[in-house]
Amino acid sequence: MGKVKELKTPLTNSDIENLQVGDRITLTGQILTGRDAALPRLVKLIENGESPVVVEGAAIMHTAVSQAGIAPTSSNKTEIEGSIPPLSEAGVKMHIGKGALSPPTQESLEKQGSIFVVTPPAAALLTSRMTSSEVVAFPEEGIEALHRLEVKDFPGIVAVAHGKSIY
Repeated sequence: MGKVKELKTPLTNSDIENLQVGDRITLTGQILTGRDAALPRLVKLIENGESPVVVEGAAIMHTAVSQAGIAPTSSNKTEIEGSIPPLSEAGVKMHIGKGALSPPTQESLEKQGSIFVVTPPAAALLTSRMTSSEVVAFPEEGIEALHRLEVKDFPGIVAVAHGKSIY
């Protein structure tokens, strides 16, 4: 196994260009979270020029945030996967979740210079890497609101990059 690559947010084009499918990473800095309810709403706000957050160089994790912690939801749900291309186009560099993405979504990631990362399936591990959490939009969605997390050494594996997939 190769060395773990350490990344910090906001992510740059060169951060993404230097990653390959199968690379193990850790991520430090801020990540955004959202699921079925929040991500399509965020896309609409971005399209209207009203984004509540800066998405350029951002990492977004497909999860809810609750007292029980965080763990990825299936990224290939229609509402979530449908948000990946427009969020990548808006500047999101890394999408974090689980599950195989469709070929058109993989092509969109390649076109926009973004990647998809899967995480170890251990909510306790992921939660232990979270140092703070703040609701930044859609508080009425409860645990599915858009959050900004502060993370340190957040683990992941590149699953889709540069037109290639581990699936």
